[in-house]
Amino acid sequence: MPSRLKHFLFLLSVCLAPLAHARQEPAEVKRVIEDFLRVQTRGLPGQASFTVGAIDANNNLAACPAIEVFLPAGGRPWGRTNVGVRCQVEGGWSIYVPVQVKVVGEYFVTARPLARGQAIAAGDLARRKGDLAELPAGVVTEEAQAIGKALNVSAQSGQILRTDILRAPPVVQQGQSVRIVSKGKGFQVAAEGRALANAADGQVVQVRTASGQTISGIARPDGTVEVSY
Repeated sequence: MPSRLKHFLFLLSVCLAPLAHARQEPAEVKRVIEDFLRVQTRGLPGQASFTVGAIDANNNLAACPAIEVFLPAGGRPWGRTNVGVRCQVEGGWSIYVPVQVKVVGEYFVTARPLARGQAIAAGDLARRKGDLAELPAGVVTEEAQAIGKALNVSAQSGQILRTDILRAPPVVQQGQSVRIVSKGKGFQVAAEGRALANAADGQVVQVRTASGQTISGIARPDGTVEVSY
C-alpha cells in the first residue's frame, strides 16, 4: 500500500475516532423530551407544567442524530411517570427518563353532607384548586359534570367528587308509559309501550309494546325511546 494512502487512512481514523466514542449530550435529550411534553399536555384541564429527571452526563449512549420520545404502552403525561427515548438509527439505543407532570386546575367537593341518591344542585358544590394529577381519577372539574346527577354513595362535607360516584337521573322509569319512535332510512313510525326498567339519557332500555312484543331502544330526555333500523 502506498505510503500516502496509509497516511490518509491514519488521519481519517484519527478524525473519526472521537465521533465513534462521542457520548449523547444529556441537554439535547432533555430538550427533545420537553418539546414532546409541551405537545402532549396541550388541552389538559388546567395549567400544565413539567420537570424532567436527571440524565447521566457520563452515560455510555452513542451520540444520536435522530432522537424520538414516546410514551410507554398505557402511559399518559400525568403525574409521576416515565417517557421513553430512543435513537432511530440502526443499532440505536433506548432509555426511560422519569418526568413529573403537574396540572393545576379547579375541581369540586361537596359543600355539605349529601345522602345517597340525592340530586346535586349548584349550592351543594364548593370549588377547590390544586394539582389534578395528585387527585383520584375522574375528579369533577366542571359544574355540569355534577349538577342534576345523583350520588351512588353518601358523601361527607368536603368530599372530592368523582364522576364514577355520580349517575344521571332516569329520563324513563320502570312501568312508565313511553312513546316508541322507530326510525330508518326514509321512514319514522311512533307507537306506545311500557318501560321495563329505569334508564338515563342515552342508555338502552327494554320496552313492551301494546302487542306484547319486547324491544330495545335508546332513552331520550323527553321520555321517548328511540329505535333505529
